[in-house]
Amino acid sequence: MNSSIFSGCMPALMTPCKPDRSPDFDALVRKGKELVAAGMSAVVYCGSMGDWPLLTDAQRMEGVERLVKAGVPTVVGTGAINTASAVAHAAHAAKVGAQGLMVIPRVLSRGTSSTAQASHFKAILSAASELPAVIYNSPYYGFATRAELFFALRKDHPNLIGFKEFGGAADLRYAAEHITSADDSVTLMVGVDTNVYHGFVNCGATGAITGIGNALPREVLHLVSLCEKAAKGDAEARMQARELEEALGVLSSFDEGADLVLYYKHLMVLNGDAEYTLHFNETDALSDSQRNYAETQYRLFKDWYANWTA
Repeated sequence: MNSSIFSGCMPALMTPCKPDRSPDFDALVRKGKELVAAGMSAVVYCGSMGDWPLLTDAQRMEGVERLVKAGVPTVVGTGAINTASAVAHAAHAAKVGAQGLMVIPRVLSRGTSSTAQASHFKAILSAASELPAVIYNSPYYGFATRAELFFALRKDHPNLIGFKEFGGAADLRYAAEHITSADDSVTLMVGVDTNVYHGFVNCGATGAITGIGNALPREVLHLVSLCEKAAKGDAEARMQARELEEALGVLSSFDEGADLVLYYKHLMVLNGDAEYTLHFNETDALSDSQRNYAETQYRLFKDWYANWTA
């Protein structure tokens, strides 16, 4: 089993829309190929950024299959409102040749039950036992996977090779202190854009899953590269990584809110990617003030980065 897919930096792809607000899979594939060509190690499809709750199972599977057939290394999100659906997505990912799974907790029904979550995770991991998988830990799913559950699952499912942490600094610290540092073969992925430095330097992360990297791939790859060097003791890289992360701070913070997809699609439009203009729900839109703020902060960062790298 090749677990190297969970290293480097990978964007969580958003799903572009056609004028009728159906998924534009041609545009999805173009963007996936473009981001990998820019240096991303793989893409994640149908996590929160991919709007999985707004797509049908058939649409999600078509997006996955199209990406894989195009040669884009793809990690598949298994978010679903029931275990049977999550299992179907895992099995489909394995069938079409995806490279990995991002295992998302059970939601709504018994979501706070550790026993129910253990059964949910086991069913997904069993359905694609040949695919390396990470558990997606996020406060937004209402359940925190702790060390005891993680290692109990890993004992029976060796394809569980890591942890993607979308919580804050304290959650990353917990994952490093109690999970990934207990076993050198377990990997930690930084899952939130505001904690890339902390994740790599203080918590030993081996990769990052990014939202803002969809709009700023060069700059985010630069940040990850600096953090990797800083984690090896490079003092200059340490200072530069902190400067760059601070400058990205506002744009990265959109990753922590409910409107993250709205913000990052708008930044994509500012880049010239008009296919990201629409959302699946017509009423999903930034307010004028949100849009103006995002545009101001985007210009400010771009100007700063041009001067900083000069």
